[in-house]
Amino acid sequence: MESLQKDRDDLYDRLLRKSAEFDNYRKRIERERKEFTEWAAADVLGDLLAVMDDFERALAADAPAAAQPYKAGVELIHRALADLVRKRGVTAIEARGADFDPHLHQAVAYETVEGRREGEVVEELRKGYMLGERLLRPSLVKVARAS
Repeated sequence: MESLQKDRDDLYDRLLRKSAEFDNYRKRIERERKEFTEWAAADVLGDLLAVMDDFERALAADAPAAAQPYKAGVELIHRALADLVRKRGVTAIEARGADFDPHLHQAVAYETVEGRREGEVVEELRKGYMLGERLLRPSLVKVARAS
């Protein structure tokens, strides 16, 4: 009788261990699937940001009066694209006037500017974006240097 109870206890212990291993496996696979989905979304959203940059450059250019209807159409498309990325959780990094942060900004130039503190971002050359807590693209910035 004792050997049967011992066998039962051993089998029950093995069952509990296998059940815990399977539960851990299931959680790991779910976490990896979520990370892969976020990575794929970040990749596509990063490509869309380049298109948004092109639209912003096109809208910043002066257009003759005859081209105003086309410009209005481009503005409409740009707004729709901006709404799409915003709905997916993409937010712009506010760089101008902030202290330089190498985790969020990429300095491409340093400039001596009166009235600005050392390390302050004085100009944003390209917007940076975050996807939740994840950096999609750093801001390209000019940084103030001490005079």
